[in-house]
Amino acid sequence: MQEHTPPTDANADAAIPDAGIAEGTTPYEEGSLEARLATAETLARDQRDAFLRAKAETDNVRKRASQDLQQARKYALESFASELLAVKDSIDAALNIQQSDVASYRNGIEITARQLASVMEKFHVVEINPAGEKFDPNRHQAISALESDEAPNTVLSVMQKGYALHDRVLRPAFVTVAKARQPG
Repeated sequence: MQEHTPPTDANADAAIPDAGIAEGTTPYEEGSLEARLATAETLARDQRDAFLRAKAETDNVRKRASQDLQQARKYALESFASELLAVKDSIDAALNIQQSDVASYRNGIEITARQLASVMEKFHVVEINPAGEKFDPNRHQAISALESDEAPNTVLSVMQKGYALHDRVLRPAFVTVAKARQPG
């Protein structure tokens, strides 16, 4: 165990910055300690002020970053939603038609479907339509398995297409997969 030694005058002098003591004077002469103390107190006040300013600036940066993050989350879908407005307008226009034939409705739905596909492509929403591909449990959900001449675990049909955003699956494709025929 180390024994604690009280600071000596030499240690105290080293801790306080030089207050401009004239050469040839001792630190114990009247006025020199007071001058050094005043200098140390001024330095301590300046350091404390600088610390408080830096702390306040750090707090402000943290608050601004938090607000920016909240705004980014709140309005992250703004451009996507804006693009969908054209699709919504097309659907509303089709619903407002009083008299029309099936062909014109079909044409309107095809145009609306192309608009929607364009918006999805622009925002990297990719369709998962795995008919004929090998079953991938990370991207597909098998609803049933049927005996088939196809290779086992091949997707025979797609009941509902899946979708991915970039590489993340939003919804897996619901599929029927092939299984080997039972001998018999």
